[in-house]
Amino acid sequence: MKDIQLPDSEKIREFVRARYGAIAEQADASCGCGPTCCAEEAPAATAQPVATAAQAATETCCAPTCCGGEKSYGEKLGYSAADLAAAPAGADLGLGCGNPVAIAGIKRGETVLDLGSGAGFDCFLAARQLAGTGRVIGVDMTQAMVTKARANAVRGMYQNVEFRLGEIEALPVADASVDLIMSNCVINLSPEKNRVFNEAFRVLKPGGRLAIADVVATKPLPPELRVKLAAIGACVGGATPVDELRALLTAAGFGRVEIVPKESSRAYIAQWTDDTTAGEFVVSALITAYKTTV
Repeated sequence: MKDIQLPDSEKIREFVRARYGAIAEQADASCGCGPTCCAEEAPAATAQPVATAAQAATETCCAPTCCGGEKSYGEKLGYSAADLAAAPAGADLGLGCGNPVAIAGIKRGETVLDLGSGAGFDCFLAARQLAGTGRVIGVDMTQAMVTKARANAVRGMYQNVEFRLGEIEALPVADASVDLIMSNCVINLSPEKNRVFNEAFRVLKPGGRLAIADVVATKPLPPELRVKLAAIGACVGGATPVDELRALLTAAGFGRVEIVPKESSRAYIAQWTDDTTAGEFVVSALITAYKTTV
């Protein structure tokens, strides 16, 4: 079989930055991979990812809202109605695939880092649990997202939350300075996941931990999904097989690795791309791991 030519790493970053920058700049929109729960209000065309980075500025996207008594997209991911109501308006853009805060075990006084923090939703939920203690740092590579998150922090009066512009493969964070790292459906977008986990290990304190919601591949992805920028940007094409993900975490130095796939996620993942078979190959998972060395 002929080797698959994957997109260049910088080309992937450029596409992802343009796509999510455009999402951040859409006024009063909740957008992303997640579909709305009301198909009649969200035609399939609006839920599909953009085909090119240039299109990202003009494509519409779907809102994680609800009708008819069904659960909202956020509730399907594991957030409570109280969680969804607690953050500033515009902080939840519907970009997640799970609830990392629910598995984080946040303790007062801790320093929490969110990789790919977007408009700040999970950061604000973490700050709520810290109850005025500790600090939360969000890192995102998209200036528009950082700008939006900072505005949301001001609006919500979160004095212990800050947002930094940077790539998760080269974190603007000091060595051994963080107790907990969270991330929500972002690491799959990186073309260099080994660098992400090496950086995570570097900035964690001894005994620190990861609490991640992300997509994983449960069987080999078709070549057309792996090479298509739109599928990568929609959190499908870059999904890592479970065993490979475990190996990457172990190679970075992490121990006590646990990866729990969520089979029910296949239904909404199937709506993330124009290839409705995506849910056959990819599921969301909750991932925990610990920096066990000193």
